[in-house]
Amino acid sequence: MALVMSGKEEHRERLEQLLTGHIERLETEWLKEHLASRSDLPGPRGNIELAAAFADLAAELSAERGEEMWSLAVALSGVTAEEAPVNDPREIIAFTGAVAVGSIGAARSDRSADAFLRLREMSRDPRWRTREGVAMGLQRLLAADMAAGLAELGKWISGEDWLAMRAVAAGVAEPPLLIDQRAALGALDLHKRIIDRVLASGDRTSESFRTLRKGLGYSFSVVVGACPEDGFVYLEELAATSDKDVRWIVRENLKKKRLAGRFPREVERVLALMA
Repeated sequence: MALVMSGKEEHRERLEQLLTGHIERLETEWLKEHLASRSDLPGPRGNIELAAAFADLAAELSAERGEEMWSLAVALSGVTAEEAPVNDPREIIAFTGAVAVGSIGAARSDRSADAFLRLREMSRDPRWRTREGVAMGLQRLLAADMAAGLAELGKWISGEDWLAMRAVAAGVAEPPLLIDQRAALGALDLHKRIIDRVLASGDRTSESFRTLRKGLGYSFSVVVGACPEDGFVYLEELAATSDKDVRWIVRENLKKKRLAGRFPREVERVLALMA
């Protein structure tokens, strides 16, 4: 009986065939067209498996073809919103580039700093799917070196760079990354520092801030669920504030099943403090 390949495996096989003979010349249009034609856009969900397959392959090939694969990933990540707006099939190109940048940075320590720098630049992209690609790229970097990654992301929390902070929150809010308690507590600390920036801000009217606020409305639940003892202590502290944005963030997270279902008594306690 023939083995049936998964969608990701099929994408990988085809991409591997296409890459042969093109890496040397660094031609990108063929790859961009291939990605766009299989993007599943416009539609509710882009072809994440396709992007993941390319990122995996790029990381593997970078062991011997580091410069070529890095240049290719950067070229994909550079497709702008003007060239590929939201829901355009070509939007998947920048998304794929972001994931690949993180994947190569995770595989090659000499590219890690470059990957963080490129992803920070991309975190401010106006397209939400590209920003999701940034979060996925960060998760690959964190999986390779959590301690160094958390330290680097701490540098992104400054001023009112709301979209960079949103990338931090989304990047660390991934359950497999937070199994280790040191990692979970590190992710919680980053969230605390973001909230400090929110509380210090006098102007929260921008679309960028609203994007951060929405992201924090779910990311806290992932992080608190990974370190509930310390996490709920912090939520209780936030419950005492009169700040409307912070209170909204806390309430949204308390609704999530990962908290409400697993920790009903703790959730009730925080809600009582907010009453």
